[in-house]
Amino acid sequence: MRPLPSVSGRVAVLDRADVDTDQIIPKQFLKRIERAGYGEFLFFDWMKDPAFELHAVADASILIAGRNFGCGSSREHAVWALDDYGFRAVLAPSFGDIFRTNAVTAGLAPIVLGADELAAVKEAVAQDNELTVDLEQLVVSHPSGLRVTFELDPYAQETLVHGLDSVARTLQREPEITAYEATHPPRVDAFAV
Repeated sequence: MRPLPSVSGRVAVLDRADVDTDQIIPKQFLKRIERAGYGEFLFFDWMKDPAFELHAVADASILIAGRNFGCGSSREHAVWALDDYGFRAVLAPSFGDIFRTNAVTAGLAPIVLGADELAAVKEAVAQDNELTVDLEQLVVSHPSGLRVTFELDPYAQETLVHGLDSVARTLQREPEITAYEATHPPRVDAFAV
């Protein structure tokens, strides 16, 4: 997983509530287990509409969404599609619980902002489409001087900032694992024929 201490870039606004994972990546595209290649199918049905909001901003790395973003089924493909499309952070008033967990696990930052803070960020972005989400300092900032703080639990922050997946977290404890194994003989000889 890539470390994500911060992300700066253009912003796409999808001001819709209750966007579920089937809208993010429809079921017919869930035939593979690789994490790459889903970006072209992101919001597949909505992308057919020339007036769809995401068409207004090319190369956005930050998505501003409505409440309860990522609700519905537990498909992690939804996070993979957003990441493959180029998004590194999603700002919303709330997220589906499973989506939020999948996002952190895959390296996509789910940032919760209150309604007033989100409105101020949207207003600033409408004037100058640039934003920085600093996951180390827990601040969203705009070139106009707007600074909005946010909360992120320490586990999610460490995971995102340092790009830690489950294997990397385990390897951080390698000296302790080795010490334990040295004092506890195996119960079964796995190499016995």
